[in-house]
Amino acid sequence: MNASLKRIILLLVLALFLYLGLYTWNQRTGVLDRLAEHAGLEFVGAILKPGVWARDQVVSSWNNYLDLVGVREENEALHEQVRTLSQQVQVASEERAELARLRALLELEPPEGWRPLGARVVANRLGPQAALESAIISRGYYSGAGPGTPVVTHEGVVGRVYRAGPYTATVLLLTDPGSRMAVLSAVNRTAGILVGTGPRGLLEMKYVPQNARIEVGELVLTSGLEGAFPKGVPVAQVESVSQSDLSLFQTVYASPLADLEALEEVLLLERPPVQPGARTLPLPAVNATQGVGPGTGHGPGQGNGTAGHGGQRAQPVQSNQPAPRAPRPQPAQPAQQPQQAPQPAQAPRQ
Repeated sequence: MNASLKRIILLLVLALFLYLGLYTWNQRTGVLDRLAEHAGLEFVGAILKPGVWARDQVVSSWNNYLDLVGVREENEALHEQVRTLSQQVQVASEERAELARLRALLELEPPEGWRPLGARVVANRLGPQAALESAIISRGYYSGAGPGTPVVTHEGVVGRVYRAGPYTATVLLLTDPGSRMAVLSAVNRTAGILVGTGPRGLLEMKYVPQNARIEVGELVLTSGLEGAFPKGVPVAQVESVSQSDLSLFQTVYASPLADLEALEEVLLLERPPVQPGARTLPLPAVNATQGVGPGTGHGPGQGNGTAGHGGQRAQPVQSNQPAPRAPRPQPAQPAQQPQQAPQPAQAPRQ
């Protein structure tokens, strides 16, 4: 026991001398202070670092959540803005296309005396079993779209007004089998009648003699006969020409210049006003209506239409005033009155 106690005392003394020596040395150099400072900081840092990391993660997650909420709201606002801008772009594109079409229509110079009237196509031919190849436009007889009025685009003739209401009208297209138009070729001046063949079909130019010259690729123009259309308006282009030994006429087919399947805006050509005393030809059958006025002679009668039951032909703009025109065809009556002596005596009885 004494030996172990001595060892313990000896170790304690050595430890005390070592401590005092280190303390003294540290007081002189400060090495142990610096070492303890760095070691303590590293130890404390190692202990606190996981807590700081956990705190940062929590704060970051909360900030991300708040940012996501803001991003979501901003994203919805941007989506709404994109939809609005897309609609505006579509409207602008449509207006730009419409502007191009209207500019092309404005470049069309109608013949002298014919007044152009713009109209929109509000409906096209409905269904494959529709009775007519037609389109409905936004003008009626109150605004210049009377029956028989020519309808054109900057590309060529579209057709003519078939029926007219107060504010809308039906246009009979060139391709309708009931459409008839007097035309002539642009180069060889060969005349014929252009007839429709049905939906999306070609146009047939009838009554072209076998010895008449007409070439493929030649333009077909309106002839201006009967005053139904102004002369020289492009209508179609010749696609094929063939001859047959069984017919007196050539078989000529042409394609319309105007795109009849994509009509949106058209021009109506209003006829020049009829001068007083001028005689006018009857309108084509597409817009003819029978007159209701009584006839007084052997010709077509006066009335509201273009054909009556006997008498003189009425002027379209003066059909309601037949009285001033009636005495004109009777300049020879004074010379014949001596041969018809009983007539003056019968006049007071009537």
